[in-house]
Amino acid sequence: MKKDILIPEVTDVFMAIVKEYNDDFKCDDWNAYIINHKEVALEMVLIVSKGDEATTQLKTSVLRKKIEKLPAKSFAKVEYINPAVLRLNNIFEVTFFEGTNMFDKTFTFKKGTIKEGALRMIPLLQKEGVLLK
Repeated sequence: MKKDILIPEVTDVFMAIVKEYNDDFKCDDWNAYIINHKEVALEMVLIVSKGDEATTQLKTSVLRKKIEKLPAKSFAKVEYINPAVLRLNNIFEVTFFEGTNMFDKTFTFKKGTIKEGALRMIPLLQKEGVLLK
């Protein structure tokens, strides 16, 4: 029965982890963003995130975020990332509707990939971070 369900491939939706200055605490923070680079809005965006490391059995709690509507060519902050969690795989399961079609994609930032040397300018955000397509 599962083989009969078609879930289209996700394109032009990305996750990024960005390092940005926090004016309130006068320090740099890591924050996760979802980016909609499509020409259409995404509706009922559900993001489930967790940190996981299979070899050491370290895990974080599971966080959930809902965004009613993410306009075309826009982005939204999903969550703050504690620096201690960067040593784990950071997994974001994203589900959304585009029109009447449901889309689903898992973005995995592997442990050790979120670091200063990996930062690149992310055009839509105009901030430096690590981008997953």
